[in-house]
Amino acid sequence: MIVPMEGNLPQQECRPTVTAVEKDDLVIPVIDFAPFLHGTPAERHAVAISVINAFKGSGFLYLKDHGIAPSVVTRVFDSSAHFFARSQDQKDGLGWTTPQANRGYVKTGQEKLNTPDQTEKTQGVPPDLKETMEIGREGVDGMPNRWPDHLDDDGRRFKETMLGFFDNCKALHTEVMRAIALGMNLPEHHFDSFVDAGDNNLRLLHYPEVNRKVFQSNPSQVRAAEHSDYGSITLLFQDRRGGLQVRSPHGTFVDVTPMPDTVVVNAGDLLARWSNDLIKSTRHRVVEPPLISTGGDATGQPDVYPDRYSIAYFCNPNHNRWIEALPGTYEAGESLRPAKYPGILTGDYLVQRLQATI
Repeated sequence: MIVPMEGNLPQQECRPTVTAVEKDDLVIPVIDFAPFLHGTPAERHAVAISVINAFKGSGFLYLKDHGIAPSVVTRVFDSSAHFFARSQDQKDGLGWTTPQANRGYVKTGQEKLNTPDQTEKTQGVPPDLKETMEIGREGVDGMPNRWPDHLDDDGRRFKETMLGFFDNCKALHTEVMRAIALGMNLPEHHFDSFVDAGDNNLRLLHYPEVNRKVFQSNPSQVRAAEHSDYGSITLLFQDRRGGLQVRSPHGTFVDVTPMPDTVVVNAGDLLARWSNDLIKSTRHRVVEPPLISTGGDATGQPDVYPDRYSIAYFCNPNHNRWIEALPGTYEAGESLRPAKYPGILTGDYLVQRLQATI
C-alpha cells in the first residue's frame, strides 16, 4: 500500500513544477505527487495535467513525494546488493526461465536490449554489462518466482522485502495511471480494471565494476544499450552513481542525474501505442558513470567505473487485456487522425518483445 505522507497539505493551488533536465530540447520536470494522493480535486487535476504534459513532451518525469518511504527504498537496495553478492553458482541456480514467465536471474552478458526497429542494427553489438533478477506477480500457475528463500535466512528476508516492495510499486502504478486518465480527459478509474492484476515485473539491476579499458577498446560497449521500455510505465529507482541517459529530439543523449527520494517515471511502448502515439516512449541507455581512482595507470588516469545498482518496476496492463487506441486519441473514419495500430493482447505483445532480447 502507499505509505501516508505526514502532515496536511494546504488546500490551495498545486505546487509549481520544477524542471530537472533541460538540454537539447529535452525537458524533464520534477512533479510533486503528494497533491494528487492527498489533495483537492483541483490539485489532483493540476498534477494530472503536469504528468500528461511530461509524457507528451519527453516521455519522462521525476516524481517526488510519491508515497513510498525512503527507508523502504533503502532496504530494497541493501537487499538487492546482498543478493548480487552471492556466489555465481547460487545465482545461476535461480536462473531465468522463459519469456512467458520472465522470472529469475539473468547473468552478465546474457541480455542485449533493443527496440523493434533496431534488431538488425544490434547484430554484433556486445551484450549489456549488467546482471539482473526478475520478479513477477506471485502465485501465477506454472510461473513461480525464483526465490533464494531455501538457501538461508537472508534469502527468506529477501523474498519478504521484495514482495512488500512489489505491492508498494503496484499501488503507485495504479495512482499514476489514474493521473494519466484524468490528464487525458478520461474517467479517473478508466485504467483500474486494466492494471488490477499486477502483471508487472520488478527488476533488480547490478552493473558490476568495470575497468575503463573495456570501454576504450570497444566504443560500442555500454552498460545497457539504447532501448525503449515495453509496457505502460516504468518506475525507476536509481542509486547515486548515475549513468542513465535519455535521447533528445536532436538525437543526442542527455544525463538524467539521480535525485534523492525521487523515482524516475517513463512511458513505455505499449502506453504510446495505447495513446495512438500522443504519449512518447523515449529511448534511453545506461553508460559508464564518472570514474573513480584505484591507483590509475602510468599517466595517472583513474581506471575503474564503480558498481551501479538500480531498481526498475515495469508496469503493464493485465496480460489478458486487449489494448487498442484509447477514446479521444483518434477519429474513426477520418484520415487526419486514424488509429495507427491494430489491437493486441498485452501478454502476446510483451512475450514478442522479451523473445527479442535473449
